Amino acid sequence: MKHLYIIRHGETAFNKSKKMQGRGIDASLNEKGRKQAESVVAFFEGKSVSKIVTSSLKRAKESVVPLCKSFNLDAEGYTELDEMDFGTLEGKRFDDVKSDLISLHQNWSSGELEMAPDNGENPIQVYKRASSKIEEILELSKEEHIVFMLHGRLIRILLSEWLGLGLKNMHQIEHQNGAINYLTWDAQKFEAVELNIINHLDE
Repeated sequence: MKHLYIIRHGETAFNKSKKMQGRGIDASLNEKGRKQAESVVAFFEGKSVSKIVTSSLKRAKESVVPLCKSFNLDAEGYTELDEMDFGTLEGKRFDDVKSDLISLHQNWSSGELEMAPDNGENPIQVYKRASSKIEEILELSKEEHIVFMLHGRLIRILLSEWLGLGLKNMHQIEHQNGAINYLTWDAQKFEAVELNIINHLDE
């Protein structure tokens, strides 16, 4: 049995200013994001962590620095675990691309999951690249308690599919910067133990 902690990275300036931040934006944490990263350490007091995995993006890597220090571990980074590529929407304010976002969300919610932003990825592509990498890591790891520091849209995609909601219902997955999702994996299936844990965040 493997124990997974799927965590959303800390806040960046793009999060705060409500701008699209996908695979094409490699932003660092802001002050609030660094505090959120420190707060994650408090959650793991008295718990085991034997491996720490991140995407290749700075905001995920920076979010595990305090945790790596606490457990004396080095993080492993993988491009397969990067956020969805939002293509031509990258870096734009939500309000400025509202119609595009509404259209995408309506398509995805109705099951048209092959739809993607211009020059970007669709949910199926993101799920395949990320889930296969995570299952590979789990299969090859002797470690039993593994932290994955990931991204908001990616977490919605993974959890909705792993937990049987289906990708079209990904928006039912709640998340915020620094939130923790605790799951188990028995080599056959993922099960949720507790989702969207935020009591460690002093907001």
